[in-house]
Amino acid sequence: MRVTKIFTFDSAHNLVNYHGKCEELHGHTYRLEVTVEGYPDEEGMVLDFVKLKEIVNEKIIKKLDHKYLNEVLGFNTTCENILLWMWKELEGELKGPNYKLYKLTLWETPTSFAEVTAEDLK
Repeated sequence: MRVTKIFTFDSAHNLVNYHGKCEELHGHTYRLEVTVEGYPDEEGMVLDFVKLKEIVNEKIIKKLDHKYLNEVLGFNTTCENILLWMWKELEGELKGPNYKLYKLTLWETPTSFAEVTAEDLK
């Protein structure tokens, strides 16, 4: 069973060693979908959405919302690279006796996203 919570945050960035309009400073309203996989516990939940929200807000949103990503993250801030950083930040926090992190999807625009799953990183 999989459960997902959706988050949004606003950040600015520019792509390094890229030749196109995204090499210039610009911003996005990112949409992050965090999916955990597991089995319902004795309360009937894979993971309480409140707990999921607390973890993601602490590990990701507070660090990135209204920030210049290049300064905060220190790497070329492509959607793919940001996702890999997010996975590392969340993987250990989103692991319990009955659940684990399964998938992250990061929307950079309403029509463009990247995603990574636990299977991709094996």
